[in-house]
Amino acid sequence: MAAICVDAGTTVIKAVGYDDGGRETVVVRQPAHVLHPKPGWAEQDMMQVRNSVFGVVRAVANQLPGRVEFLAVTAQGDGAWLIDHTGAPTGHAVLWNDSRATSIVEQWSGAGLLAEAYRRNGSVTFAGLPNAILSWMRAHDPGRLAASAALLTCGGWLFGQLAGVVIMEESDASAPFGNPHNRSHYDPQLLELFDLAWAERLLPPVADGGRRVAPLCDGVAAEVCLPAGTPVVAAPYDIASTAIGVGAIQPGQACCILGTTLCTEVVTDRVTLGPEPLGLTVSLGVAGHHLRAMPTLAGTQVLTWATEQLGLTRPNQLIELANHARPGASGLVFLPYLSPAGERAPFVAPQACGALLGLCLEHGREEFARAVVEGLTLVIRDCLAACGVTPAELRICGGGAANDDWAQLIADIVGLPVRRCTDTETGARGAYVVGRVATGAMASAEEAVAQYVNIRDPFEPDPALTPRYDDLFGRFVQLRQHAAGGWPQLAALRQEANVGHA
Repeated sequence: MAAICVDAGTTVIKAVGYDDGGRETVVVRQPAHVLHPKPGWAEQDMMQVRNSVFGVVRAVANQLPGRVEFLAVTAQGDGAWLIDHTGAPTGHAVLWNDSRATSIVEQWSGAGLLAEAYRRNGSVTFAGLPNAILSWMRAHDPGRLAASAALLTCGGWLFGQLAGVVIMEESDASAPFGNPHNRSHYDPQLLELFDLAWAERLLPPVADGGRRVAPLCDGVAAEVCLPAGTPVVAAPYDIASTAIGVGAIQPGQACCILGTTLCTEVVTDRVTLGPEPLGLTVSLGVAGHHLRAMPTLAGTQVLTWATEQLGLTRPNQLIELANHARPGASGLVFLPYLSPAGERAPFVAPQACGALLGLCLEHGREEFARAVVEGLTLVIRDCLAACGVTPAELRICGGGAANDDWAQLIADIVGLPVRRCTDTETGARGAYVVGRVATGAMASAEEAVAQYVNIRDPFEPDPALTPRYDDLFGRFVQLRQHAAGGWPQLAALRQEANVGHA
């Protein structure tokens, strides 16, 4: 039987149709629109996202032969997607990369709350997590909170629209209030820690295992061209579904998503926290397993930005141009922290910003391109080091993984074999694996991964470049640490400029 799986990303919404053999046969993509009503804000129209998802599902359903066995949904995580008692949005969704709550996170950090919370659930709060957004709303938009009945993520919002059930999938529930030792419950002490006991009424039940499946509602069946009652599966949110989709489900396996976020993550079967608060600990959706994840705030958008600055049309052209410069970009180093919200992994710095260091008249377009691509790739190595595990290989996925030259550069800089899977949409593939298990078609995720995830073409690190990039990585970290001293002043300048512009 066929299946349809949705991956609702921040910038692109995808639906994939799988045939009776589990082969990816139909892929429909549609851009998603991010709104920036104020500097540093990132929002989406919840109904527009819903309608776009329904549209791509409908397009796949009309092309896919045979009866659809299930519809599975994965989506971007974090943020705040608030609904009222009728299930309608109470405003725009506030996204994971929104920075309006930066000052609140800074206050919590100074008071030691972030470190204390990390010791309880292994996740470091940043401005785009629900605890920060809800605290900001309490101070600046209490009317919206009063009108809201439930706090959802994007995946929960879509599951509710399709199946009429309000839940929080266990991976979405992991941060900031999740209990890693009891995945079906929130930690009341974390709510108290952030002075959010009042928000407990907004938290939906946590769903895992069989509770992640519900029938497609009669009222929306026609909109998606599927029979009412078709099982709808709430898959883990995108970073977890993607790990499953590339087959990284065993402890010690690692993957990196080259997308809107660069998310480097390692699978673990125990919650072991280092001395310094770093990253997120997220339920994988495979029993007893978690992800130690380092999701950056700036990802492939950095390449898009640099592409535009050089008057090019596609990021692939930027990478091609970078190939004309020597490794190390003739001493030019780029710090790729371009998100208005600063950075969240492998360190939390809401005021972080980018920098081009070592620039002189001898540098040209090729060196600039090389420095940008190398800088973004050095972040992958930085995040992997922060995970505290040295895997045997790194599996990559996301839009950037299609470029062979970048895949090779990742292998050279990280110093590990890099592998990709045969699917074009690995998040949807992970949702497919979860859907097969959740609907009873397969006994376990391990069995489903063995049958449906296919890995190809390893890129081996060039031993001649390993010493050069080992040295460059050490210098990159040192230069970032020096640059961090100027971030508060630069943030103040940006704020003054924004106020003046307003």
